[in-house]
Amino acid sequence: MTDAALPTYETIRLHAQGAVAVITLNRPQRLNAAPPQMFADIHAALQQLPAIGARALLITGEGRAFCSGADLQGRADAPSATSRGANAYKALTEVYSPTMMAISRLNIPVVTAVNGVAAGIGCSLALASDFAVAARSAYFLEAFVNIGLVPDGGATWMLTRLVGKARATEMMMLGERIPAEKAEAWGLIHKAVDDAELMGQAMALAERLAAGPTRALGLMRQGIARALEQSYAEALMMEATHQMIAGDSADAREGGMAFLERRKAVFKGE
Repeated sequence: MTDAALPTYETIRLHAQGAVAVITLNRPQRLNAAPPQMFADIHAALQQLPAIGARALLITGEGRAFCSGADLQGRADAPSATSRGANAYKALTEVYSPTMMAISRLNIPVVTAVNGVAAGIGCSLALASDFAVAARSAYFLEAFVNIGLVPDGGATWMLTRLVGKARATEMMMLGERIPAEKAEAWGLIHKAVDDAELMGQAMALAERLAAGPTRALGLMRQGIARALEQSYAEALMMEATHQMIAGDSADAREGGMAFLERRKAVFKGE
């Protein structure tokens, strides 16, 4: 499918670069602050990935921000704290959370190119990838405590597992910026790179993943997520099941032949 044939969206852009699908958050005038419509657009774009033939997904932001959080504009006009809370609950359960879950369930690798601030739900989105690559000028921020709210978008689950209880508590309860290089040192992200190199390195990584054994990578992705909640015995059984599925793939046969023939495998995602 060509870019011209792809749907257009109100708040994002979707295009294909070879086997890599690219979603660009596109509200630069608002630092890509995310109203529910943005996450609805992301969710809709995810449904297009099979038609594109995508074997990896790259998510980034337009302009000088990745995503500055949920768009709070207008919340102060709500008639009461109760209605504001109810509206937030509705938006989370009907739009934001289902989109985050859809990303977690993708059967292709996901890379995020964090080109600026990733705050609130934007931080959750940035860290929902398998590989978060951040510009050195970028930072991560759980700002909820500063406005009397609690982290969302899966942040409490995600941060605790990524960096441990103490650092997750620091991020959530103090609400201070975590610069990209500190995030890398903590193990919060894959790596920090010079700003000018961000898109080149993120795309190169996405293309490398897209050229890999797609079925096996998708099973790895699901296995890593599930292993965080499984017993050792359950993980062993899951691995055996996934190995049975991967072992019957064309890519596994190609990998075996390439090893025997002492050449580089050419995977086709089959």
